[in-house]
Amino acid sequence: MISLPPVAPRVAKLTALGVGVALLATACGGTSTPSSTETAAPTAAAGISCPAPSATAGASAPAVAGGQVPASTTTTDTPLKIGSLLPTTGSLAFLGPPEIAGVNLGIQEVNSAGGVLGKPVEVIHRDSGDTKTDIATQSTTALLGSGVSAIIGAASSGVSKTVINQITGAGVIQFSPANTSPDFTTWDDKGLYWRTAPSDVLQGKVLGNYMATCGAQTVGMIVLNDAYGTGLAKNVKSAFEAAGGKVVAEELFNEGDSQFSSQVDKVIAAKPDAIALITFDQAKSIVPLMTGKGVNATQMFLVDGNTSDYSKDFTPGTLKGAQGTIPGTFAKEDFKKKLLAVDPALKDYSYAGESYDAVNLIALASEAAKSTKGTDIAAQLKAVSEDGEKCMDYPSCVTLLRNGEDIDYDGQSGPVTFSDAGDPTEAYIGIYEYQDDNTYKPSKEEFGKL
Repeated sequence: MISLPPVAPRVAKLTALGVGVALLATACGGTSTPSSTETAAPTAAAGISCPAPSATAGASAPAVAGGQVPASTTTTDTPLKIGSLLPTTGSLAFLGPPEIAGVNLGIQEVNSAGGVLGKPVEVIHRDSGDTKTDIATQSTTALLGSGVSAIIGAASSGVSKTVINQITGAGVIQFSPANTSPDFTTWDDKGLYWRTAPSDVLQGKVLGNYMATCGAQTVGMIVLNDAYGTGLAKNVKSAFEAAGGKVVAEELFNEGDSQFSSQVDKVIAAKPDAIALITFDQAKSIVPLMTGKGVNATQMFLVDGNTSDYSKDFTPGTLKGAQGTIPGTFAKEDFKKKLLAVDPALKDYSYAGESYDAVNLIALASEAAKSTKGTDIAAQLKAVSEDGEKCMDYPSCVTLLRNGEDIDYDGQSGPVTFSDAGDPTEAYIGIYEYQDDNTYKPSKEEFGKL
């Protein structure tokens, strides 16, 4: 195990601050978090003691009122057609199933409620691959040729950068459920790029503050050298150092690399209290290298790119006590049941809520615009996300719209209120803890504003 320095005085200081207070100071927002009197769970190695899990983690969502959906007063000759550009191959392929299930569940519920503007919504799925291939460009060309008004995807920020100009330049909405690179906030996208996942400014601040709250004074990082990895690492480092900690090692690798011994050795040599793995599925290779050299799993902190089910990859106990962050609120049990009805093989729910919400928001904005044209839909996306009567699914929201009411859609991923740049202005970041079988369970969640 890596030698850990005494950290008791620092734990007291940071517990008194609390993750939420640190988030309030650095991300312009916050919510209730562990107080100085909360008992920490004894789940980590000596020197690291993270706050206890929330008692409400993974609870069911409040029931949504049902009722007859009135017919649309405006009909369209051109049905709304949505494409998806989500990974079924490549380093983020594990995110594809929950995202695709979220899209399909959203489409199913929209069409069960009568569709959009009197017509069923059509969906076309295509693989995004990853940045090692040109699959995304080929898939985007095919989707645009099919006449879609919006494309949900990509999951990878790096992949989105390869197709965003192609999509928005065609007057089509690109709506990502999982892009977190801050670069998209200022992208020249003609008002056509939107996302339900918050910028990594938020995930980075939560993770940096959380590691400090767990008592870590020093952190080492192994980072994917792309828009996602370096952007997230920058915000993790900023938050951790603002909390008084020090990043003692930051080792990069490139997409497509298969050997990580050099990065692992350099990080371990720096003897950090905690190690942040900012990777995609390269974690399957990195984690065994680290545990083989004595790193305790409780010192490992993962992110949304690699917080996944490793029950078939590692021997039991390999990741027990490791933690990871994923943007969005926890997938509630009733929502999981609906997703499993769509795809019974699902083991992971990452970004399913964000994908489901993307479908609903596009459909509702189309109804509000009384049009299935991409630019018209985009002009209404912000309006259906704020300053109206709150609703949480397509049937209840479209009923309000068709009755002449203004709506404020809050979805499965949490509150959705867009900025002018198409970013969520407030969001949850879920914190998860790995169990003995190398699967992860909800631990606690932090709320912040951007």
